[in-house]
Amino acid sequence: MEFTFLGTSAGTPTRSRNVSGLALCRAGPKPWYLVDCGEGTQHQLLRSRYSLMQLRAIFITHIHGDHTFGLPGLLTSASMLGRTAPLAIIAPAQVQRFLNSAIENSDSSLNYPLNFIDSEARDFHWQDEHFQVTSVALSHRVPCRAYVFTEQNLERQLLQDRLRAEGVEPGPEWGELQKGNDVTLQNGRLLRSDDYTHIPRAARRMVVAGDNDSPELLNDVCSTSHVLIHEATYTQDVADRVGPWPQHSSARQVARFAQQARVPNLVLTHFSSRYQSGAGGAPHINQLAAEAMQHYRGQLFLARDFDSYRLEKDLSLSCLTASPAGS
Repeated sequence: MEFTFLGTSAGTPTRSRNVSGLALCRAGPKPWYLVDCGEGTQHQLLRSRYSLMQLRAIFITHIHGDHTFGLPGLLTSASMLGRTAPLAIIAPAQVQRFLNSAIENSDSSLNYPLNFIDSEARDFHWQDEHFQVTSVALSHRVPCRAYVFTEQNLERQLLQDRLRAEGVEPGPEWGELQKGNDVTLQNGRLLRSDDYTHIPRAARRMVVAGDNDSPELLNDVCSTSHVLIHEATYTQDVADRVGPWPQHSSARQVARFAQQARVPNLVLTHFSSRYQSGAGGAPHINQLAAEAMQHYRGQLFLARDFDSYRLEKDLSLSCLTASPAGS
């Protein structure tokens, strides 16, 4: 599983950080999935390896503009580039109304269908051949969700000794069983793939949270997840001065939760534009990292635009791109 940050700023962009957007794929960028689409996301994609032609689904955590204002431009650009394949949009119902209004009132059109799915539905569940996606309700000024991505269709190992012991010799049936398909032999006997294959590793799982002032709401899903991507809009001292109204988390809040939940990998994002990245800037982005490290002992990352990460099959997480300091 790989993911790339297209925007890591909260509320407004800065010179080095765009507003929220995350590209995610299982094995290479065909297909890929987008979580949130702040203004300028399509420009960020031009500096990435992800193509709008291969985009399978868009997941919107909540309706705020820094997570949605990039949608009309991205969708109409995809149409002008020749996209014809349907696109799933998992989002609150207001997003569909917003998009319909933007398209209808700008003399725009789409050459492909949008399949809207209500992210706030009580029985929400989405999946394709690569991922199963569920959600968790968060605490923000508007309804907001975290999406839990669990990989599907893990590679199987054949139990060859058992097959041979039962008189099933190598042949096309073995290949079908290894693909996860049940097989009926010429004599009418049914072989179930689950009985003759073994999945040797755990499914990789990651949580991508929207805006949220109560990380503990993710306790149940984080207990079985390998990566948590969560906002850390402020350091705790700034959060105390700002007060509770924005309903965002501090680095301390998230780090304490991740440590308690034993999340092995924590990636912080959605930083207030007040935090500077350049040398000598104040307040500096490194203050968020320093605060989190006081409370969290797992592997900690502060996301930067265009940084890409890979969650390996052995469940280790690594950053594949090292942006220059201050970028």
